Amino acid sequence: MNDLENIGLPVAVERQRFLLAPLLAVLTGLVAAPAAFADSSGEQLASYYDRHMAIIGGTAYGWSGNDRPTAMIADAVQVGVGKDTYYALRMDGRLLSWSGSPANAALLMRDVVSFAAGSSGWLAINRGGTLWQGEGREPPRKIAEKVIAAAVGDGTDYYITQGGDLYVRGAANRGQYGDGRSTGSSDFVKTASAAVAVKAHTGHALYLDKSGEVFGTGGNIHGPLSAHGLGDKAQTWGAILGGVKGIATGASHSAAIREDGSLWAWGRGFAIEPTRIAENIVAVAAGNGITIAYAADGKLWVWDGGRGPRRLSAGN
Repeated sequence: MNDLENIGLPVAVERQRFLLAPLLAVLTGLVAAPAAFADSSGEQLASYYDRHMAIIGGTAYGWSGNDRPTAMIADAVQVGVGKDTYYALRMDGRLLSWSGSPANAALLMRDVVSFAAGSSGWLAINRGGTLWQGEGREPPRKIAEKVIAAAVGDGTDYYITQGGDLYVRGAANRGQYGDGRSTGSSDFVKTASAAVAVKAHTGHALYLDKSGEVFGTGGNIHGPLSAHGLGDKAQTWGAILGGVKGIATGASHSAAIREDGSLWAWGRGFAIEPTRIAENIVAVAAGNGITIAYAADGKLWVWDGGRGPRRLSAGN
């Protein structure tokens, strides 16, 4: 067993800072903007339904359900998961994916600084700020320029421009656009502004604006949008929580890291209103009932359906 108390998290963070420097420079143009990459369901952690990943000492670990994490890819600076696929961005800018053994990992794209993954495929941002979209191992397609963040939901995709404009494309049946429409678009349409981060999951999405406010829209049967449209869905963006620097959303619950490092959660397994569940957290990810968080001291904690937390350890 490898205790995660001594995983060397600061090393992984420094590698990410080096790789993401071009995009972080872009963010300085947003007045008082929280770092769009501080959230954690993006870089060190990833969770989608029952598939999860974590960067431990620079190595990407992966696991399903309650299995023990196993080492997969070295020199990782960001991880991601789809329903049946693992993804890892290496320090040299190569984006890789695999479904079985990581020994058979495919090269999806080079010169990547950030990416998002989900059921419909992946979105990647290169060093020039160009957004590309791929499905499986097909060659990627150019989507947009001057992009700082992206998210892949279940049939609905999102991206944010350098100016903070949030664009949406795909399904709209659960209110995923946040502008009142219920019919989807094959083209990306602008639905919000002043955004710095966006996350999406099962028919709903969250975005973080430059003032630190979290907004949500879409399906809300179990409360991943807090009280906004609770019991069915919300078709417009609604404010949920302020003072936030990072966000994550799972199948039916959501989480946020506030400026003071406290971790808040709401939705299925938690209270409907955002509730503080931990302190000194630097990264968080959410899946199908599971919440995974890195603490500032390098320890990795897990909540199972709201129960916990418990320490997570990795197999050799």
